[in-house]
Amino acid sequence: MATNPMLNESAFERARENARSAYEVMTVQGTINKTFALLFICVLGGMISWTNYQSWAGFLWPVAIAGFVTALITSFKPRFAVFTAPVYAFLEGLFLGTVSAAYNAQFQGIVFNAVAATVLVFFVMLFVYRTGLIKMSRGLRVGIFSATAAIALLYLGSMILSLFGVSTAYLTSSSPLSIGISVVICIVAAFNFLMDFYFIDEMTGHYAAPKYMEWYAGFGLLVTLVWLYLEILRLLSKRR
Repeated sequence: MATNPMLNESAFERARENARSAYEVMTVQGTINKTFALLFICVLGGMISWTNYQSWAGFLWPVAIAGFVTALITSFKPRFAVFTAPVYAFLEGLFLGTVSAAYNAQFQGIVFNAVAATVLVFFVMLFVYRTGLIKMSRGLRVGIFSATAAIALLYLGSMILSLFGVSTAYLTSSSPLSIGISVVICIVAAFNFLMDFYFIDEMTGHYAAPKYMEWYAGFGLLVTLVWLYLEILRLLSKRR
C-alpha cells in the first residue's frame, strides 16, 4: 500500500512485464538520479517565474491546470513518464516560482526558510528510514494512508464550501486552530516520504520494473516534496 497516488503497486506490476533484461530494470540509484534531474528542472522553472512573478501571475492557474493534467497522464501511463515527468517538473517549477515570489514579497526571507525546512525534513526522514528508527509496519502504512486521505477530503470539502461562500478560516487564517492543522498536515506529508522510500525499495527489490519506472518513481517523490514545501510555506506565513 502506498500513500502517494503516483506510486502504486499495480502500476509497477504492469510495468514489470515489460522489463527485458537485468540491464534495463529499475534501480534505487537510477531513481535517485532521476529524482535529482526532476528537481533541477523544477528549480529551473521556478527561477524563470521568480524573476518576473507579476507577469507570470496571470498564468498561474493555467500552469497549475496543465501541471495537474500532466500528472494525471503520468499516473495512468507510467510508460510516458520519461517525457511527462520532466514536463510536470517544469510546470510545477513555474507555479512554485510565482507563488513563492508572491509570498516572499509579503514576508521577506520566508521562501529560504521554507526551502531549508523542506530539504531538512527530506533528509531527516531518509535517515530515519535507512536506520530503521521507525519500522514500516502494516499498521503504520495504513495509518499514513488514512491520514493522507483525510487531508485530501478536508481540502476537497473546503474547496466546495468556498464555492458557496462558506468561510474556511480554519485553513487560511492565523488562528491557533489553523496553525495546528497546518502542523499536522506537514507531519503527515513528512511521513509520506517514509512510504515513498519503502515502496521504492520494495519495487526495486521484488519487481523487475523497466528503466522508465525510475522517472515514474522520481515523479512521485517530487509530488511529495512539492506538497510538503507548500504546506511549510503556508505554515510559516501564518506564523508571520
